[in-house]
Amino acid sequence: MASTGRGAPWRGWLSPKSCLRKASPCRPTWPRQSPTFTPHSLRAQRTSRSQTAGAVPFHHARGPGTLRGRAAAPSLFPPGTGQPRKPSEDLGSCAQFESSRQTRSVMPSASCVFPTFTLRKPSSETDIENWASKHFNTHTQGLFRRKVSIANMLAWSSESIKKPMIVTSDRHVKKEACEIFKLIQMYMGDRRAKADPLHVALEIATKGWSVQGLRDELYIQLCRQTTENFRLESLARGWELMAICLAFFPPTPKFHSYLEGYIYRHMDPVNDTKVTQHMKALLERNTKKKPKLRKKPKPYVEEPDGVAISTYAKYCYHKLQKAALTGAKKGLKKPNVEEIRHAKNAVFSPSMFGSALQEVMSMQKERYPDRQLPWVQTRLSEEVLALNGDQTEGIFRVPGDIDEVNALKLQVDQWKVPTGLEDPHVPASLLKLWYRELEEPLIPHEFYEQCIAHYENPEAAVAVVHALPRINRLVLCYLIRFLQVFVQPANVAITKMDVSNLAMVMAPNCLRCRSDDPRVIFENTRKEMSFLRVLIQHLDTSFMEGVL
Repeated sequence: MASTGRGAPWRGWLSPKSCLRKASPCRPTWPRQSPTFTPHSLRAQRTSRSQTAGAVPFHHARGPGTLRGRAAAPSLFPPGTGQPRKPSEDLGSCAQFESSRQTRSVMPSASCVFPTFTLRKPSSETDIENWASKHFNTHTQGLFRRKVSIANMLAWSSESIKKPMIVTSDRHVKKEACEIFKLIQMYMGDRRAKADPLHVALEIATKGWSVQGLRDELYIQLCRQTTENFRLESLARGWELMAICLAFFPPTPKFHSYLEGYIYRHMDPVNDTKVTQHMKALLERNTKKKPKLRKKPKPYVEEPDGVAISTYAKYCYHKLQKAALTGAKKGLKKPNVEEIRHAKNAVFSPSMFGSALQEVMSMQKERYPDRQLPWVQTRLSEEVLALNGDQTEGIFRVPGDIDEVNALKLQVDQWKVPTGLEDPHVPASLLKLWYRELEEPLIPHEFYEQCIAHYENPEAAVAVVHALPRINRLVLCYLIRFLQVFVQPANVAITKMDVSNLAMVMAPNCLRCRSDDPRVIFENTRKEMSFLRVLIQHLDTSFMEGVL
């Protein structure tokens, strides 16, 4: 309790009239109508007086953690709840965002979810903020080294970082993490760069591909720079960079579900319009604050050629699922500029690898409108035979050089097959990869149980093939006819790949068991091989003669 100099305790309060009289802390006016009073009656009089005169009690005006004379920070507690807002649910407003930029260490700012809509959100168990609270370093900022909140550490920043966002004891990772953050800012246009964006992306992808300990750090930094980023071009480049990185390496399993949840929340197309409207309102608000400009500011114009963020998010979601199964880019050769360019363009022109059969046929419709079979399937099959694959020992069993396979894949996705190939194992490995990476297996899931049930019955097995959708039936029959070339006795004597060996290496590319039980998988593997062996031996493929 402070003393007023009159020998009686008091509690300071601010009123508009008293603040006009003096700049110093205002003193209360003592009641004169009652010669004797108690502290309780004084408090009651002050309360009624402050309510009628519009005064604000000083202990309410200051609030916890603020300095005397400063405005109180907006409350982190929703009215009537007494519970703090979750950063992902604190919608906020643009004005609040702008005013809180300088005080981020004190108060969490608004998230990238805007007030007028909600994003589809996964369960709280996969919320990226929960993961961050357990694995983030403690960051401070400002003269008094105030602790930066989790929400602010997950929000876009134009400044560099002095240590990794994720806790690590690896000195090399600590150094590279800060460099990667600068490179991300360069690619997104938030920092001046000497190199062109492709080479900046190449350096980022190479670092993440080479050092596994950097991968989660890289993806969490991308999540940060695409949150509360109100520059549309920068935001799109951030998502584009995430798509490029996912083409070369996935996050670690412990961070996979959290990155999946972050991407999932941005897949709703409704958000694209809301984000654009929010940016337009922000620009108009900033324009009104500067009325004395000589030149009239340019009106906001929506970029017609821009790619919606939901488009990037859907593509990244698909690449994340695929990368979780296939792992990082195989081989010893580091990523190159051509691969970076291909990964960047894949958002607009999907790859023939990893797509559905119907999508592959749609891709080639303009180039090859009369083809009934995928160009990639027939062209690679022809290349295997042209390189005497039917006279090569271990064909389809011996893998081709992985770097040569990657280079050929890049060419095939551009509708080219180089003429300098010498090893038939390279196109054979890529052909197997194309079958294996189909979005839906060559024999769809709804026919799997029938295949397993009739793995020793030739008539029933052939009946299953004829019941398949037309495009699946044609592609499978072409494959069986192709394999029947290799089971000729003269070829088997050289290749050492009889019908059982061919069925063993090709069955996993045609059928996929969806069970997680190891015993079921092991038992079904034998039946899958038997089913394909029966097809190679008994399926009549003469009708495929001349079909392309």
